[in-house]
Amino acid sequence: MKIGVLGSGDVAKVLASGFLKHRHDTMVGTRDSAKLAGWAAENSRGRVGSFSETAAFGEVVVLAVKGTAAADALRAAGAANLAGKLVIDATNPIADAPPHNGVLKFFTDLDDSLMEQLQREFVDTYFVKAFNSVGNNRMVNPQYAAGKPTMFICGNNEAAKKTVGEILDQFGWETADMGKAEAARAIEPLCMLWCIPGFLRNEWTHAFKLLK
Repeated sequence: MKIGVLGSGDVAKVLASGFLKHRHDTMVGTRDSAKLAGWAAENSRGRVGSFSETAAFGEVVVLAVKGTAAADALRAAGAANLAGKLVIDATNPIADAPPHNGVLKFFTDLDDSLMEQLQREFVDTYFVKAFNSVGNNRMVNPQYAAGKPTMFICGNNEAAKKTVGEILDQFGWETADMGKAEAARAIEPLCMLWCIPGFLRNEWTHAFKLLK
């Protein structure tokens, strides 16, 4: 597939490299191409463009920016370029404030997730929450003695979630579909839970597993 990744931070670069690893044609969108100079030098098959160019390029778009910048990034990408497309939402609504006793602060509440806010604004786009509850160093083909970890996803479009499940299978994950967009109210706070061992004990290599 043609994949457009919006963002120039570590999550965006790791996911973009993962898509290239699995033979997808990949472009990374940024407001400042200098931030991606190192990534581009190490990934000769990757492309770099603006947010709008990347959104137009991608058959699937990945939103991998800070939560506070998510809506602005999508506006820069252009609603017309995103219409009818799957957007994998890897963002978390982390506030610009330090954690308290290891617990991050969110700018949302439990009655309205960031993904729901984005879905309401970009009504013609198929958002699926994924990749928000694990560190970037374990996003692509993580190896655990206990087997594949679980990625929790949600979204309103079944075909879009099926595509995300296929990508997650390539990336070495099992998929747990939690239903419609409202489930992001529960999935986004998994980021808080995941980060607590990191802030308290400098443990950043774990992942969640759903046992049945």
